Amino acid sequence: MMEYWLSFNNNAERLQLPVNPQEFQLTQGNTNTVVNVYNIGEINLIGKGRLAEITLESFFPAQEYTFCAYTGFPRPYECVAMIERWRQSGKPIRLIITETPINLACAIESFSYKEQDGTGDVYFTLELKEYRFVNVKTTNITTAATTKREVSKTMPKTYVVKAGDTLWEIAKRFTGNGANYKAIAAKNNIKDPNKIYPGQKLVLP
Repeated sequence: MMEYWLSFNNNAERLQLPVNPQEFQLTQGNTNTVVNVYNIGEINLIGKGRLAEITLESFFPAQEYTFCAYTGFPRPYECVAMIERWRQSGKPIRLIITETPINLACAIESFSYKEQDGTGDVYFTLELKEYRFVNVKTTNITTAATTKREVSKTMPKTYVVKAGDTLWEIAKRFTGNGANYKAIAAKNNIKDPNKIYPGQKLVLP
């Protein structure tokens, strides 16, 4: 016998519909585009597949009818509360219809329910649309940019002094710490760090 199963969070919660819908229709298609080409007329450009859609209509019984798919099912509003909780979670559910190829991750598009005959049975309509899991590859742009900046800082081996330069500023610019002016002075045999002149070539540490 065909069974209709809804599950949530990798089968952490499952619900088999107590009463099978009288019918179901799965709608699939493509994102085709029709364009008008000069001297040819309309042509159809076949696109990728659309998300599948399916609507289930049945009811949650308040008693065990002979035609129910199984016994011991939850009370009608327990079923309603479960589906409502799934809908509000913002996460997909899974629909499996046995004896068919249907095994789909789905988003709940809408869920409506009502009572209509005084039996306590709750009739419902559940509209589902296929959900596709997408893995997005990300690049650590910040790290790449930082690495690039660090490489550019270590590349210069020498520096030619310009007018207005001070040894402290040069050390700050190329080593990140102005206090390293002493190391630059020592490497270039500069006895007085305050006395540098434009055009002087400094070897950086």
